[in-house]
Amino acid sequence: MSRTRVVVTGLGATTPLGGDVSSTWEGLLAGRTGVTRLTWDCVEDLPVRFAAQAAVEPSDSGVLSAERRERLDRGQQFALIAATEAMRDAGYDYSSEDGLRVDPDRLGVVLSTGIGGLQTAIKNYDGYLESGWEVVSPGTYPMMRLDGGSTEVCREFKAYAGSHGLSSACASSAEAVAYGMDMIRNDRADVVIVGGTEACVHPLQIAAFGAMRAMSTHNEEPEIASRPFDKARDGFVLGEGSAILILESEEFAAARGARVHAIAAGVGYSSDGHDMVQPPEDGRGAAKAMSRCLANAELDPEQIVHIHPHATATPQGDVAEINAIKTAFGAHAYNLPLTGTKSMTGHLLGGAGALGALITILTLREGLIPPVRNLVDLDDAVDLDIVTDEPRKLLPGPASALANSFGFGGHNVTLAFTRV
Repeated sequence: MSRTRVVVTGLGATTPLGGDVSSTWEGLLAGRTGVTRLTWDCVEDLPVRFAAQAAVEPSDSGVLSAERRERLDRGQQFALIAATEAMRDAGYDYSSEDGLRVDPDRLGVVLSTGIGGLQTAIKNYDGYLESGWEVVSPGTYPMMRLDGGSTEVCREFKAYAGSHGLSSACASSAEAVAYGMDMIRNDRADVVIVGGTEACVHPLQIAAFGAMRAMSTHNEEPEIASRPFDKARDGFVLGEGSAILILESEEFAAARGARVHAIAAGVGYSSDGHDMVQPPEDGRGAAKAMSRCLANAELDPEQIVHIHPHATATPQGDVAEINAIKTAFGAHAYNLPLTGTKSMTGHLLGGAGALGALITILTLREGLIPPVRNLVDLDDAVDLDIVTDEPRKLLPGPASALANSFGFGGHNVTLAFTRV
């Protein structure tokens, strides 16, 4: 594999904090929450009665027609909305025949999800039970596939270098970013649309996670339910949305005079081989992912100025990640400010890794670390520097940061980004 440098030229998002990147970033800096009570008729029968739903409905985005939305699962809609913003941000204009485009044979897509078209599957199964197979939509299979989002983005932007839909639980879209980097490093593409999407805020998914005791049950005050690193944390909050990055080879981006948000410097992978849900308490797998990421990015630990942690607010997961950071960085771990943005966005599952990467890039670009919300009583086992109350400024100059993503089943992915 070559050492072709990969850069990030476009960002797009639709999240519980806003329908685009700027509103999402503004919400993070303000410490605003996207977690609200659910209003379903059946909600009182559920163990958890809140979630972080998208701030802007796809029907209000101005991107997709009603006819187009009818043929797409909700998660696919999110992916197209975020990808459209990201491509425009990168300077590509597919809205007109003479707009700037990429050679289709050099454009790829890697777009992940953890669960896929859950709502489509259940809606059509309910219809089948009630009225028979004739009422099942012929679009059911395309809409419920795990690679459906990648396929739709590929079709939208005529990407012929390859379309891939990866799934590794909550690390899925971090792995998508990494795979896109590899496509460029291996000269398979000049430009790759990467990221993730998820839309499974549904009674079945809430019941399933509730049965696992994985989610917070703070039903009386949902706005403070997601509490990374706090002694009172009791699980994650389910979220939905999409985050997309546009990756390009540095040479290709420079030749067209593109604005660069950051350098996608490296990736590290590992697997725990431990438990389906809980990480090992010492975080050894996560530590390996971070160390391997530093090696892949050719960075020394002291060059890292910030880590965007996975930090889902599960009792064991948060402490395991703290232990992993200390193992990977030694004494330098105590110099690294951390945040916990899932306290505001909730956990986007298969979309979380890409959103974490996007936030890390903005942190480097803007020189501000968003504060964790709802941290009232710091866990005694968390002895690192957690940014609270207000954004923390980063010093100007050369800087690199890591974004961690860890998924059920022991999937660990760490991404490294460097300021330009």
